[in-house]
Amino acid sequence: MRLDQSPAATESSRSRWANHRPAFVAAAALIATGALGLMLGNGVPFAVAETAVTPQTIETPYGRAPASFADLVAKVSPAVVSINVKGDVKVADNEMEIPGMPDIPEDNPLYDFFKQFKKGMPQAPSKPTPSLAQGSGFFISPDGFVVTNNHVVEDAEDITVTLEGGEKYTAKLIGSDPRTDVALVKVNNAPGKTFPYVEFSTKDPRVGDWVLAVGNPFGLGGTVTAGIISAHNRDIGSGPYDYLQIDAAVNRGNSGGPSFDLEGRVVGMNTAIFSPSGGNVGIAFAVPAALVKEVVGELQSHGSVDRGWLGVVIQNVTDDIADSVGMAEAKGAMITKVTEDGPAAKQDIKPGDVIVEVNGEKIADSRDLARKVAELNPDTNVDLSIVRYGEKRHVNMKLGTFPSNKQLAALEEDKPDAGEQLEDLGLSLAPATKFPGAGEEGVVITEVDPKSDAADKGLKPGDVILEVAGVSVSNPSDVAAGVKKAMESAKSDKDTVKVLMQVKTGDQTRFIALSLKKA
Repeated sequence: MRLDQSPAATESSRSRWANHRPAFVAAAALIATGALGLMLGNGVPFAVAETAVTPQTIETPYGRAPASFADLVAKVSPAVVSINVKGDVKVADNEMEIPGMPDIPEDNPLYDFFKQFKKGMPQAPSKPTPSLAQGSGFFISPDGFVVTNNHVVEDAEDITVTLEGGEKYTAKLIGSDPRTDVALVKVNNAPGKTFPYVEFSTKDPRVGDWVLAVGNPFGLGGTVTAGIISAHNRDIGSGPYDYLQIDAAVNRGNSGGPSFDLEGRVVGMNTAIFSPSGGNVGIAFAVPAALVKEVVGELQSHGSVDRGWLGVVIQNVTDDIADSVGMAEAKGAMITKVTEDGPAAKQDIKPGDVIVEVNGEKIADSRDLARKVAELNPDTNVDLSIVRYGEKRHVNMKLGTFPSNKQLAALEEDKPDAGEQLEDLGLSLAPATKFPGAGEEGVVITEVDPKSDAADKGLKPGDVILEVAGVSVSNPSDVAAGVKKAMESAKSDKDTVKVLMQVKTGDQTRFIALSLKKA
C-alpha cells in the first residue's frame, strides 16, 4: 500500500490496477458543502461479548444453511456505530473543488484511486468550509474503545459516535495507522457507562463462508447486508498487506464497519470497494481481523505503529530481468532507488541489486519483502542476501523507522523534441540536460516505436534512462555503448540478448529488460 517505497512505495510495488478505469473506492461518505463523497477506514480486536448466537438453519444438499440472520443481527448490531467527523477548513490546492469528492491527502494509500475520479468531472469554485465526513465503526471493549478506518477520522477536529439507539458521544483519537487504514478512538464523558461490544474471530474464514456487513451507508444509520467470503489475499495496491474480498453490499459510509461470521465475531473491517461507477457491484474489501487486532494492540499501547524500514524503492523481478542479471528464477525484489539519508544509503546497496533473502528467509516478490521488513522493529539488525548482476553477496545493516509518505512527488509531464534515433531499441533519445525538469542525469526518451519491445515494456516519451547494463548514461552514445557491452557479455548460445535498463518516470524509478536480437 506508494509503500517502503518512497515513504509510501518503497518496500512495496505500486498498484497494478492504478490505471484501470474501474477504481477502488473508499466506503465512507464524505459530506462537503452538502454533497456526498467518499472515504475509508480500519478495525481492531478485543474482548468477547457474551455467548455467540447460532442462526436458525435449514437443510441443504451441502449441509445446514441459515434460514434467517435476525437473531444474529439483534445480537451484534448494538455494537456497531456511526461516526461523524468535522475536519479543518480547507480550500483545494488548485482552487477548485469537485462536489462529492473527499479531500484525501497525497500520503494516503488510496490517494491515487480518488485522483482518478477528478479527471473530467465538473468542478465548482472551492469555498473555505469545514470538511464533514461519515463512516462506521464498532466497539471492541465495554469501556468505549471503537475501531474504524484511518481515512474516516484522518485530520479530524471533532469526532462524534452515534449508537444504534441514537445516543451521541464525543470521542478522541487514540491512534491511527495509515498503512493499514486502521484507527482507534475512545468515547469521552461516559463514566460508568458499559457499551455493547464484539470480539474478533480467531479463525480464518473460508471462501464461501457467510458474512454480514453492518454499517452506516450514505449516512442512513445501521444497515445490514449479507454475502460470502469471495476470496483471500487480495492486493488492492494500497500497501503490502492482503485483504479479504466479500460480496455483501458495501457502499459509501460503510468504511470502518465490521463484517461478521455466523458466530457473531468480526472477520474483517470493511475498507474499500472496486467499482466503475462508485457504487456497489458486489466486490468489496475488508482488512482481515488478525491484522486489525494486531494494529489495534499497538495503537492502544503506543498510539502508533512503528515498522522497520530499509529505505529503498523496489519492484518485482520479471523473467526478462532475471535473465538479464544472471538469475535462475524470477524471485526477490529489485531495488530501483535508494532513499537519500535512509538506512540503505549507508550500505553497499545500489539500484539494480536484487534482495533474495532476509535473515535467511527467501523473498518471493516486492510485497513479500515489504511485509517481512514491516514485521521487524526499527533498529533491528538484518542480514540481506543480495544478487548484483549474477554475484551473490551479504549486507548486514540496521533498520530505520518507516516514515510518512509525504515525500512522493507528482509526475512531471515533459514534451521533449525529437532526438537521436537508436533503431535497434526502437527509441529516439536526447540528453536529459536539454529538457527543463528532466534532471541533470540520464537520457530522455523522445519517441518510441509502437512496434518495438520498448513499447511493449511500457516505455514512453518523457521517461529518462539512467543506466544501461549497470553503467550510468548521460547521452545517446552512452546508451549505445551499454547495449554493446550487454551484447558482448551475453552467452554465445543465445540468439536474443536482454539489456537491463534503469528508467525514471517522474520521481519513480524501475528496471526493465529490453530484448534485442544479436544480429
